Amino acid sequence: MLPSFDPNDNEAGFKLLEDLTINARQIQEQVLEEILKKNAYTQYLMAFLNGHSDKENFKNRVPIVNYEDIKPFIERIADGEPSTIICAHPITELLTSSGTSGGRPKMMPSTAQDLDRKTFFYNLLVPVINKYFYGLDQGKAMQLLFVKPELSTPSGLKARPVLTSYFKSGHFTHRPFNRYNVYTSPDEIILCPDSKQSMYCHLLCGLLQRDEVLRAGAIFASAFLRAIKFLEEYWRELCSNIKEGRISDWITDLGCRNAVSSILTGPNAELANLIEHECSSTSWEGIIKKLWPKTKYIDVVITGSMAQYIPMLEFYCGGILWSPSCMALLNPSDVSYTIVPNMAYFEFLPVSKDHRELQDIQGTDVSDQNCGDEEDEKRSMETVDLADVKLGYYYELVVTTFTGLYRYRVGDILMATGFYNNAPQFRFVQRRNVVLSIDTDKTSEEDLLKAVTLAKNLLEPLGFLLVEYTSFADTSLIPGHYVLFWELIRKGRNGVTKLDPVIMEKCCFTIEESLDSVYRRCRKKDKSIGPLEMRVVEHGTFDALMDLCVSHGSSVNQYKTPRCIQSEKALKLLDSRVVGRFFSQKTPFWEGI
Repeated sequence: MLPSFDPNDNEAGFKLLEDLTINARQIQEQVLEEILKKNAYTQYLMAFLNGHSDKENFKNRVPIVNYEDIKPFIERIADGEPSTIICAHPITELLTSSGTSGGRPKMMPSTAQDLDRKTFFYNLLVPVINKYFYGLDQGKAMQLLFVKPELSTPSGLKARPVLTSYFKSGHFTHRPFNRYNVYTSPDEIILCPDSKQSMYCHLLCGLLQRDEVLRAGAIFASAFLRAIKFLEEYWRELCSNIKEGRISDWITDLGCRNAVSSILTGPNAELANLIEHECSSTSWEGIIKKLWPKTKYIDVVITGSMAQYIPMLEFYCGGILWSPSCMALLNPSDVSYTIVPNMAYFEFLPVSKDHRELQDIQGTDVSDQNCGDEEDEKRSMETVDLADVKLGYYYELVVTTFTGLYRYRVGDILMATGFYNNAPQFRFVQRRNVVLSIDTDKTSEEDLLKAVTLAKNLLEPLGFLLVEYTSFADTSLIPGHYVLFWELIRKGRNGVTKLDPVIMEKCCFTIEESLDSVYRRCRKKDKSIGPLEMRVVEHGTFDALMDLCVSHGSSVNQYKTPRCIQSEKALKLLDSRVVGRFFSQKTPFWEGI
């Protein structure tokens, strides 16, 4: 049973956090015991445990699985078979992933009790935020939150992103007051299924209440920057709405119109002129602080590959601090996360720091191997419990949930960085299998981010900022080569002036030099990889890529730019907007036998 507490009571919230982290080992044991006892007679667990519910049998007999292994069970439930295939509690909906890592959304089972756990977790964030930022109860949050239209499975179950599920539930719409959830946007705007209308109304309400905004944010940094780009496109129309005291006719969602009308109660020429003055400036540097002067911090996730957005945030936010996913104010590379031990049962599969060996250890999905050999391999994998991880070691996260996932490989690679009481803390490193590869080279998401960071430093002194990037391994020619798509803007106004080919070629070479010795050997000695190519795309291209992904099932809230492109449609879109192509003109250094 989840402990209850008042999220407005900071002292009670922190006491609960202390209890959970001090007793992490015992709580994990209790969580696994509860999950197994409740679900021992499900079809899935019966096949391995035959009704037993002890930890030893669980670890010895239940295999570690990938999504492809459990997908048939989830599809059977979606088609109408009973939830007891995998879960003792009724499956009430299927939660969809963003689809930006693996190329297509995954569906995960969820129950009514699962919403209770999510609400508990979200409430637990409130005392943490209040510890670092005082006086949040004196204002509002301009939080850019969205829902996505739902799909229905053949059995009638809804399939929707996790945040859409939460925002449409009574847990959110009938939430008790706390100082953390007072938003500038009424719920009708959050719940609008049209993300463009929702975005416009979010910004309009935020501008109308600019003097009350103490924090601003979105789920991911990419979504917040998308909102700034949207503002760049629509600020004149927003000013017109404020000056005239009426909302644009193209906002047709009745909930949005009524919600905005409750705030836009009449013309306000003074506010419109102020916004117009700031937005018509030749540079948008510090625009967030100028438009929302009382903002204390920006609440977005900026860890992992999201760290690439930091220069853009610094440029637009004018020195405002940001809170990386509601944690302490640190350099993103120093941010660690503490896993709350009563949310699920967590195991950790040790992996090598070396990314090439990491792939060898992890292997591939079941669908690519003989089933019998794979099952033997999975059963032989040894995991580490939450309280037993070692500092500095790398692990792949494996979870067992209350909702029907058993020893499921999440696909996140984490590094243990410390302990808070007896609960370990982790830094997100990368997603599993998000790599570029032509020959024996294996370039990880983390490797790519480091290389891109070094290269873009060559452009920043010239006034250019890297808005976004992605990549793919082009094997249409022999030898194949890496291709990077970059979207750049120049400080001042949008639009890129003519790029210096010498500088861009140096960027290509810097990336190649920064990659590991296997890649450099393939380039220099084996000549099995061709020169790295940079394709610079026009402004707004990655917005169009996001629109494409959303149209194919991704959620605005959960969208993360894929660092390696797999979709032919996405590649076609990117290639259609290329304004410059550059190649590395030198071979990177390699010293070997």
